[in-house]
Amino acid sequence: MKQRKRWNMLWYFLALVWGLMTILPLMITVFSSFKNNNEINMGVFSMPEHWRIENYAKANETANAFGSIGNSILLALLTTVLVTVVGMLAAYILARKKLFFIKPVYLLFMVGVMVPVHCTIVPISGMASALHAKDSFWFLVLIYSAFNLAQAVYLYTGFIQSIDRELDEAAIIDGCTDVTLLSKILSPICKPIIATEAIFVFIYGYSELIFSLTLLSKPEKFTVSRAMLNFTGEHSTDMGPQFAFIVMAMIPTLFIYLIFHERVESGILSGAVKG
Repeated sequence: MKQRKRWNMLWYFLALVWGLMTILPLMITVFSSFKNNNEINMGVFSMPEHWRIENYAKANETANAFGSIGNSILLALLTTVLVTVVGMLAAYILARKKLFFIKPVYLLFMVGVMVPVHCTIVPISGMASALHAKDSFWFLVLIYSAFNLAQAVYLYTGFIQSIDRELDEAAIIDGCTDVTLLSKILSPICKPIIATEAIFVFIYGYSELIFSLTLLSKPEKFTVSRAMLNFTGEHSTDMGPQFAFIVMAMIPTLFIYLIFHERVESGILSGAVKG
């Protein structure tokens, strides 16, 4: 009993340390968003001497905060929807159909998980130039979807394979087609893993920098990560508005996670049940 209490105390202590490591950076960011450079340099943990709400207005003026956040939300939502729909369709075929090309296609998706993003920058930039697709949101959505689809297919396929096939057989006997079986029966069962992957894809699409930096040049098309670079001056950086921009940029992701966190936690390891 004593040993068990010691282990419980150890876990509580580790949880407290982890909580402080998570909360303190958030507190520092929020407090710093109301400070000027001198107050930030004097102490990041101190309260602002004057609450400079104008930092938020300056952040919007410098980096078009509302516009860039809106662009990132649009890209993230479109990418999430496309990856979810295409990923579920592909996973259903890979998990339920017995066709000669299933294993090679599945292996191709697995190889896609291991492709480094950086080695694709040059060819993708060339494709964008050839298609006149620079500063185009639809091209970015396709790129984001391509890099997230492999992981989505892997997770969805593993989850669907863990569902008893007798459910499919009963539905087919009742007259269900493949479309009805996937949309009405399997998809509701797969909600935990769909929500989990949707969060990952949304965060990727919302915060991605490499391709937005390469393919976007018009300020009105900038995403959050691309607009953040506007705060870097030639000689100095005004850190207060920069922290204000970070706070505003965090709100959509926190809002999305608070809505779906229960399903994310329940499905975080579900896709790896079977492979």
